Amino acid sequence: MNSTSQIAIIGAGIAGLSCATALQHAGLKVSVTDKSRGPGGRMSTRRGGDESAPWQCDHGAQYFTATDTAFKLEVARWCEAGVAARWTPRLKAIDGRERHSAEDNTRYVGNPRMTSPAHFLAQPLALTLQSSVKELSRDGDHWRLLSAESGLSKATFGAVLLAIPAPQAAPLLIQIAPSLSAIAANTKMRGSWTLMLQFAAPVSLPLDAAFVGSSVLGWIARDSSKPGRSSLESWVLQATPEWSEAHIEDDANNVAAVLLAAFTQLGGPNPQTWTAHRWRYADTELSPQIGCAWDAELGIGMCGDWLNGGKVEGAWLSGQQLAQQVLASM
Repeated sequence: MNSTSQIAIIGAGIAGLSCATALQHAGLKVSVTDKSRGPGGRMSTRRGGDESAPWQCDHGAQYFTATDTAFKLEVARWCEAGVAARWTPRLKAIDGRERHSAEDNTRYVGNPRMTSPAHFLAQPLALTLQSSVKELSRDGDHWRLLSAESGLSKATFGAVLLAIPAPQAAPLLIQIAPSLSAIAANTKMRGSWTLMLQFAAPVSLPLDAAFVGSSVLGWIARDSSKPGRSSLESWVLQATPEWSEAHIEDDANNVAAVLLAAFTQLGGPNPQTWTAHRWRYADTELSPQIGCAWDAELGIGMCGDWLNGGKVEGAWLSGQQLAQQVLASM
């Protein structure tokens, strides 16, 4: 790989976009590919309804904090651009337990939706969406991508960087980079069920968000309390990782019935409508905590929150770290 080589990044979540931004800023040619309809990964927002009654709900990451100096500066840049804002909810711990200091930090959300920072980062990048990469193949000293939608890429790449969940990275790498594949294969990621609720009027609960900590519910939030939201009253319910894992293959209607019952026990009313979403890879049970992984000889690397303790901040820092390692090997 040299300074004229094009770099392929698979995954347009915060880790992939962070890595791509750093590399492009250093003068390298970067191409980002993602299987979804838009960038953001688990910084995701669902929208629905019609013009008379639109609704939106952040159904992945609920908020993010910033403790690292570099990430604080990045979040300040997002806020200055209007794509992020501070969120100060009426927050409670319904289970009564004291929360760790990290949970008392300033909370930020995307503005006007959680996907906004990702769209901001993606704007100057070459981004291909709805393209599922199924295989990496060698072409001399370069790589080609084989996607389910477009077949073998015409472009060749001096390096390929995977910014996707561990269970998706492992099979792509097993034949070409077994040591990196092993890192991904030995990382257990957990699923999560999320339920999005819509109401005709404000819900009369004395809170905007809560850590629940029951056997079923882990988090509830009044999504419409976040900055920039101007749609129907919307709430998000997130099941605990343990309950989600045990019921990951359940029918969405059955999942909704259980989560709604838990919500009504907390004093919440039945919604007008609801939408369920299953995240197969929502968080990491035990992160390798290595930041990122890079094989300079092969020109293959990995970044993502699952390599760096989870959370949005961990994802952004992981992308930055991988970019630094790539640049250092040139």
